[in-house]
Amino acid sequence: MKTVALLCSSAFMMCLAVVVSLATNFSGVLSDAFAQSGILNSGMRSNLTIFFLAVMMTISLSRIPSKNLSPVKNPKSLVRGLLLGLIVPSFIPIAGFLLISAWMPEYETYAWGLVFVAATPFAASVAPLSLILRGDMVHAARCTIYVYIAALLWIPFIVWVFLGKYVEMSGLVITVFEVIGIPIVISRFFTWVKVNKTAMAVVLNCTIFFLVWLSASSANFKSAGIWVLAAFVLVAALRSFGLGLIIDRGEKKMGVGWSQRVTDILMTSYKNKGIALALCAGVLVGPVIGNAMVAITASIVVEVLWVAFMDSVLFSKRRMESSMAAESQIAEPQNVS
Repeated sequence: MKTVALLCSSAFMMCLAVVVSLATNFSGVLSDAFAQSGILNSGMRSNLTIFFLAVMMTISLSRIPSKNLSPVKNPKSLVRGLLLGLIVPSFIPIAGFLLISAWMPEYETYAWGLVFVAATPFAASVAPLSLILRGDMVHAARCTIYVYIAALLWIPFIVWVFLGKYVEMSGLVITVFEVIGIPIVISRFFTWVKVNKTAMAVVLNCTIFFLVWLSASSANFKSAGIWVLAAFVLVAALRSFGLGLIIDRGEKKMGVGWSQRVTDILMTSYKNKGIALALCAGVLVGPVIGNAMVAITASIVVEVLWVAFMDSVLFSKRRMESSMAAESQIAEPQNVS
């Protein structure tokens, strides 16, 4: 496979980022060098994470056109996006945080990462993925804009409820505005700019690689117990595989068509870990940053497997053709967008 093809593969680049991050983390070679030289201290890591995420978000959101975004004309689509893309996916990480905090209080700071995962919306790449997988691109684009606008309030609310006494909220609000609010505004001025898809994929995936390495390489895996790691993996699996398969099975039984189902599954199961990483690096102070990064990194590892599963099994060409052929035999296929 050509190098460019690998760079264009989100699953490959995320997997590589995790492998490199874990190698860096456990070897301690680079972290020791950084500690001795003062390069990439926690403040520098935080600033770089926020900056590169903001750039990546601006590029991703700029690919969403401004037409067909009226919430008045499409209220069902908007409500569906808010429920499936923001509210429902937060239940499992929050439940995991509460259970770990209650049963393993010594690992409570590690579980803080689950709160940041719960607060974040779905990945901004859901819209282009919907187009590739023959999902409902218009529904995905519309929901992305409004869910991210809602996230400007949703993220501070969730973090305040569960971590308010540990986090300086004004700093959190500023960070959320930097990684979501500013990119939304700036992106609207670049929707008309044509960008080569291959070049954009390479840039975004390389940025994701850098963000994951920059953040996950500082996670305190060595001090995390095997049981808490297993708990984080279980929570991530339930949130991605569990919710994704439930939505697929449930909507299929309800007669929801392939295009709508694809987008709903992506919105429910594919979280924006970049925002979680930026929030963790930007608002926490001291060793607890590395502790909270453990849960986020575990979620990234599971999501790499989920992306591979979606690509090869759930949204395979054979399954898509079978589903769409069955829908074509129905006189009036149900579509709720």
